[in-house]
Amino acid sequence: MPDLTPLQWTLAVLAAASMGISKGGLAGLGLLHVIIFAFLFGARESTGIVLPMLLVGDICAVTALHQHARWDYVRRMLPPACIGIVIGTWLMGRVSDAMFKPVIGWIILGLALLQLARLQRPHWFGGVPHNRVFAWGMGLLAGITTMLANAAGPIFALYALAVSLPKFEIVGTSAWFFFIINALKIPFSIALGLIHAQTLLLNLVLSPAIVAGVFGGRWIVHHVPQRVFDAFLLAFAAIAALRLIGVF
Repeated sequence: MPDLTPLQWTLAVLAAASMGISKGGLAGLGLLHVIIFAFLFGARESTGIVLPMLLVGDICAVTALHQHARWDYVRRMLPPACIGIVIGTWLMGRVSDAMFKPVIGWIILGLALLQLARLQRPHWFGGVPHNRVFAWGMGLLAGITTMLANAAGPIFALYALAVSLPKFEIVGTSAWFFFIINALKIPFSIALGLIHAQTLLLNLVLSPAIVAGVFGGRWIVHHVPQRVFDAFLLAFAAIAALRLIGVF
């Protein structure tokens, strides 16, 4: 068990709850836990701490929202995402956070701005979001990003918005997509030495906050209109991008 101060424990619980809320439907909020755990434990080491907790949230989300999943979109994104995980594993030992995070940040920010433009002028993009190349590009980026930083939530949210999925289908589809992806990442993280007995003990302590967050996020999604939901996802994706770039 890590030796944390009361303030650090408070931040860890807050991060775990935000993780659950993101799994419950507010995907953009998922970057909050990435930032907090990276601050507490370091960017690389925190990925192994976060991953099992993400699986706890995934299991809760799949249980609560499985009926809303669109499997055609899961199938489109999974193959490139799996390739991205392999690439991300290879990069983890070769590319520093200082080099990689700004690139991911600029990509997410660019996608958010393009989606905003698409919402204002739908005819600009035509059928591009439903193009196989677009799906593979987003899936590959999601796989690399989730392996390096557990930060693919905004990328999948932007893809789901681009193909005009309703909010409940966004939540249900992302729940299954990330459950599969995060389960696949476990062996890679163990091989890299990022998951071990001490990290699992911390996961066990923080799991109740994750479960509470999932059901809190589900309640919020049920009470937020579609347009507000879409704007919320775009705003948090942009904030996450600015954080990765290093603006704050």
